Amino acid sequence: MRFLIPFAAAIGLFSPAAQADGEKSGVFDYYVMALSWSPNWCRLEGDSRNSPQCEEREDFGWTLHGLWPQFHRGWPAFCPTTEPQPTRGMTEAMADIMGTSGLAWYQWKKHGVCSGLSARTYYETARTAYESVRIPQAFRQLSKTVKLPASLIEEAFLEANPGFKREMITVTCKEGYIQEVRVCLSKDLSPVPCGSDTIKDCTLKDALFDPVR
Repeated sequence: MRFLIPFAAAIGLFSPAAQADGEKSGVFDYYVMALSWSPNWCRLEGDSRNSPQCEEREDFGWTLHGLWPQFHRGWPAFCPTTEPQPTRGMTEAMADIMGTSGLAWYQWKKHGVCSGLSARTYYETARTAYESVRIPQAFRQLSKTVKLPASLIEEAFLEANPGFKREMITVTCKEGYIQEVRVCLSKDLSPVPCGSDTIKDCTLKDALFDPVR
């Protein structure tokens, strides 16, 4: 429970250039799974887009932004593939962990096509990856926006997932808010060290963190 004590007491990002679009599908080194804190995303972007993810009736916490094939330096995107496009049913089925079917579609179009998998298998793999990470529940106990060191988010995930080491996870911020937790995974979804261009932790000591509505 080491995390809970500093958390209770507490109650950017370097982006490397991507590889050229159109890399060969299925050729990559590892995955980056990005988990987005939905209340902060809604504050920064989703509310202005009138995203259904941000409606009052929704109750999203950590959502799956994407599962991204990654090189040790850089990443592929928009790879050519002969795999059929996902059906509407496939993308809608991912909305429970991704927030919207539109995000599921876009993640396939940009990243999934580089996995070498079919759309169905890519989504199944993404869901398995998401479910393999234990989400710390302490964040849902907030009743108002707090400021806290971004490092506490990392500590919470490390404590909840004993198989993680610090070099396998990174926390990002945007406009003063906690943005994402990114976990590096092998092709068989085992935790692995992140590449040097991925492991760029947010160093804010007063990052903002909105509660689930």
